[in-house]
Amino acid sequence: MKKTLLICAVILGFAFAASAQDSEKPVFKFNEEKHDFGKIPQGTPVTTIFEFTNVGKQPLILTDVRPTCGCTIADYTKTPVKSGEKGNIKITYNAAVAAPFNKVIVVTSNAETPQKNLNIVGEVIAKPASSK
Repeated sequence: MKKTLLICAVILGFAFAASAQDSEKPVFKFNEEKHDFGKIPQGTPVTTIFEFTNVGKQPLILTDVRPTCGCTIADYTKTPVKSGEKGNIKITYNAAVAAPFNKVIVVTSNAETPQKNLNIVGEVIAKPASSK
């Protein structure tokens, strides 16, 4: 009986230690995770900045920010973001094709949730035909 209690205590101790380590990881808190550009004119690139705060305990390091199409460019904070500090991800969409769009940007980091998806949406409106 004592042996069983000892084994249970050891298992619980390991479980508690593992969960305590997880709570030490960095954590994203974004101001927004989806940005709606609304209607934008064709041929006019648009930009938004996704700002985030590291609400975890350890420094947050972005290892990759990858748009899912070639029409979108990402630039992001490359230095570690300390606990309580802010970083950002700047997204520029090239509004070349007249159509609605919904693009995903995949953010990879050392955060508690290692992959996070951001979205940009809107509608590119065709340029009116020029009259001569």
